Amino acid sequence: MTSHAPPRVAGHVGPEPPAAASRDRRWRGALSAAGGGLILLPLSVAFAVTVGAAGLSIGEVFQTIAVHLGLPLTPLPALEDAIVWELRLPRVLLAALVGGGLAVCGAVLQALTRNPLADPYLLGISSGASTGAVAVLILGLGSGAAAALTAGAFTGSLTAFCCVLALIGVTLGGSIRVVLAGVAVSQLFSALTSLIVIWAGDAQSTRGVTFWLLGSLASASWTGAALCAAATGIGLAVCWSASPALDAFAFGREAAASLGVSPARTQLVLFVVTALSTATLVAASGAIGFVGLVVPHAVRFLVGSRHRVLLPACALYGAIFLLWADTAARTLFSPREIPVGVLTALIGVPAFAVIMRGRNAGS
Repeated sequence: MTSHAPPRVAGHVGPEPPAAASRDRRWRGALSAAGGGLILLPLSVAFAVTVGAAGLSIGEVFQTIAVHLGLPLTPLPALEDAIVWELRLPRVLLAALVGGGLAVCGAVLQALTRNPLADPYLLGISSGASTGAVAVLILGLGSGAAAALTAGAFTGSLTAFCCVLALIGVTLGGSIRVVLAGVAVSQLFSALTSLIVIWAGDAQSTRGVTFWLLGSLASASWTGAALCAAATGIGLAVCWSASPALDAFAFGREAAASLGVSPARTQLVLFVVTALSTATLVAASGAIGFVGLVVPHAVRFLVGSRHRVLLPACALYGAIFLLWADTAARTLFSPREIPVGVLTALIGVPAFAVIMRGRNAGS
């Protein structure tokens, strides 16, 4: 007996194939996880501004912001107004911008180098910034002013990145050359930093240098927040536009070239963009570790590896992570404050260990 399959009807829409249905569910889940950050971030910002020695309500925070935006409301007393507008709000926004920017740069560099241990400081940016900042703090360049400190750190970052480019050339070559060049330049500028501290530093200046090198947002200002907003926004926009190329790099340079991507040009543009973004962020905050390393791995677990969703999600969750870390750093040990880089390392190392164990168990 011959069995007859039901005839195909043109235009008939049946159940989705299992693979397509699973792919759609993953995509919707990734969008939901990314969208959750859009809700958590403003709530975190509003709450973090209220936390501190001077207790303030969320209503008072919004009242102060509304007054400074020109709305016809009664301003708070001068002290409370200054606490919100001059101290806490710039710091909270700077924390969010630095965290988001570092997480995006980390995700991009991990894709470009195909190295899961890559972070925003891969290109010697942090060591160069440290040397520039130390030159200002200890050698007295620029009279040690805050603007001079930021300018010195930014100049040192760019100098280190130029040294990396000089070693590998504008054609870049393989990712191993980039990593090795970054390590060599980092060691060079770390040695220069140590030499300056030992040669010309005293106890007070050395303490200030140590606090800055560990990462701190205590000197946050509206100017610094504006510069970091520009760096993070432009960096995210450029990197997000290159999402298809970053997805292609997951299969290697040769595979990316076969898919129509220009590996050398794409790498050069994205390396320059991430270097400039990182230099601006480090100049404002010091070297805050583990944000650009751990956050991208955690966000991949939530949203997957497609960079069109991954990069905005990294920006959101990196901002939330550093915002809460800085809030804890300035309040947990009150009246003393610890550098936020210390806390991110204390949180980041166990989190990274959990992620690595999870990957090993799944492999």
